[in-house]
Amino acid sequence: MQRRALLRAASAVPTLGLGAMMGGWSSASRAESRVVRFGQSASMTGGQAAYGQDMRNGIAAAFAAASAQEGRTGLRFELSTLDDGGLRANCMKNVLALADTDAVAMLGLTSGVGAEASLPVFEDARIALLGTASGNLGLRAKGVKNVYNLRVGHDAEYRRMTGYAKDFGMQRVGIVYMGDAAASNLEALKKSLADVNLAPKVSVAIDRNAANFDAAARELLAAKPDCVMFTTNAEPICKIVELMAAAKYPGLYYASSYSGQALIDKLSARQQSCVMSVVVPRPSSISTPVVAQCQRDLALVSKDARPGVTTLEGYIVGRIAVEAAYAAQSSGRLSRARFGEVLSALRTDLGGFPVDFAGGSQGSRFVDLIALDRYGRLVG
Repeated sequence: MQRRALLRAASAVPTLGLGAMMGGWSSASRAESRVVRFGQSASMTGGQAAYGQDMRNGIAAAFAAASAQEGRTGLRFELSTLDDGGLRANCMKNVLALADTDAVAMLGLTSGVGAEASLPVFEDARIALLGTASGNLGLRAKGVKNVYNLRVGHDAEYRRMTGYAKDFGMQRVGIVYMGDAAASNLEALKKSLADVNLAPKVSVAIDRNAANFDAAARELLAAKPDCVMFTTNAEPICKIVELMAAAKYPGLYYASSYSGQALIDKLSARQQSCVMSVVVPRPSSISTPVVAQCQRDLALVSKDARPGVTTLEGYIVGRIAVEAAYAAQSSGRLSRARFGEVLSALRTDLGGFPVDFAGGSQGSRFVDLIALDRYGRLVG
C-alpha cells in the first residue's frame, strides 16, 4: 500500500467523493447483484479522443451483446470510463480511483505510459489490467504482475515494419517517436533496424499533444530519408505527412498500430498513402467471424458506431473480459483474484482471432501490415 500512496502523491489526486468518480454505479455489492463492473481510463478528449472513443465503443458492444443474454447467463456487464485526455498523470489518477471501486478488473486503457506508471496499483490492489491499447514494452517486462496484454508489443510490430522496408530497398530511415514513451520502445525499434543492417538517419522526438510539428517536418526533410517510421498517435502523423507532402517529399510513411483508425480516416480523406501495422484482423474482412460479429454487435450500442481497427480491438478486449467473467462465475467465485486466475490460463478463439494466455501474459501473436492507397483502400 505504500507504493500506492506514493503514486497517489505523484499524480496529485484530488479528494473526490467516490460517487463523482464512479459514473453512477450502484453501491450494491457483487454478491447481491448480477452486474459485473469493469473500469477504463481512456482519452475521450484531446488529440487522441477518436482512439479512446473507438476503444470504448468496441468494449461497450461486446458488453451489450453479453448483457442481452442475462436471462440465460445471470450476468450483466457494465463499463465505467474515466477521461484522461491522453495524459499520463490523469491516467494514473483514474486508475487509483477505479481501484477503489468494486470493478472486478480494468481494461482497454489507451495511455501506455499511464498504464506503466500505474503498475504498482494493479499489483497492490490485486486487480487485473486487460488489453491496454498500446504496445508499450514496459507493460511486457519481466516481473510485471496482474497485466494481461492482448495486442503484441511494439517490438513485434517493428520487426514487421523494418523487414518490409528492407525488402523494398529502403536505406535511409527516419523515425518519429513520442518523447514521453519508455526508452525500451525506441531501443526496440533501433534493434529491429540493426537486425536488417539499417540505422536511423534521423530520430525525432515529439510531444503527442503538441499543436505544431513544423520543426519535426523540417528536420525529417533535411535528412532526406527514403521512408519515415512513426510510433505516435494519429494527429502528429497527419500533420507531419501534410507538411512533408507540401514539400514534395517522395518517400514512404510507415505507422505503428497506435495511430489507430483515425490515421486511416484522415489520410484517406486527403488521398494520401501509408503502410500501417495492425494487431487485429482487417475490419473489412467480414468473412472473419469475429469481424462480422463485431459489426452486428456495434448496432446494439449506436447506429453511428462503425467498425474500424481500433473499435475491433476494443471489441476483442470486451469479449475476452466476458469469457473470463463467465469462467470465473462458473467456478462459484467471481472476484478480482479469481478473474485474474482465469485470465492467466485462458485459451480461446473468438473466430479468426486466437487468444492464449497460458504460461504468460501475452494473449495474441497477431500482427500484419496493410497499405493504405491514395483512394482509401486497404491493400497488400
